[in-house]
Amino acid sequence: MPHVVPTTGRKARRATTASFIGTAVEWYDFFIYGTATALVFGKLFFPTASPTAGTLAAFATFWVGFLARPLGGLIFGHIGDRVGRKNVLVTTLVLMGTATTLIGLLPTHATIGVAAPILLVVLRAVQGIAVGGEWGGAVLMATENTQHRRRGLAGMWVQQGSPAGSFAPSVAGPAS
Repeated sequence: MPHVVPTTGRKARRATTASFIGTAVEWYDFFIYGTATALVFGKLFFPTASPTAGTLAAFATFWVGFLARPLGGLIFGHIGDRVGRKNVLVTTLVLMGTATTLIGLLPTHATIGVAAPILLVVLRAVQGIAVGGEWGGAVLMATENTQHRRRGLAGMWVQQGSPAGSFAPSVAGPAS
């Protein structure tokens, strides 16, 4: 693993800011899924189940994303060590955005039958892998590129991306 020389000033702030924004976007995508799960996914992807069972099945797909997170950390932690954290940050953001877009475009059970919930679970796993890879890598990128005495502060700012990302869907409001 190459030795990372901590930077000062502008470069360190850029690394921390980029990591915070990346984490906030990843978690926004992650939590917006939770809102859709609670409101519509049971009806769209599990219509043959009772309303309660459909909602529980939809939340099980939400759980898949949390189960996949450690796998993302393992995969992208290794890749980040080999090709750099910045490349991993960009890759995980694209992966999350693509999976989220595809979920939004996914045909429902009424259109493609049982393939719809299966594809939903696969895309949800991709989201979990992406957020698992991004979060740990973002903290490392911020702390490795900051002076030793400021590493805790840099890591703290990245961790604030999760609550910022979880708050954003609450204020986004419904589309007009």
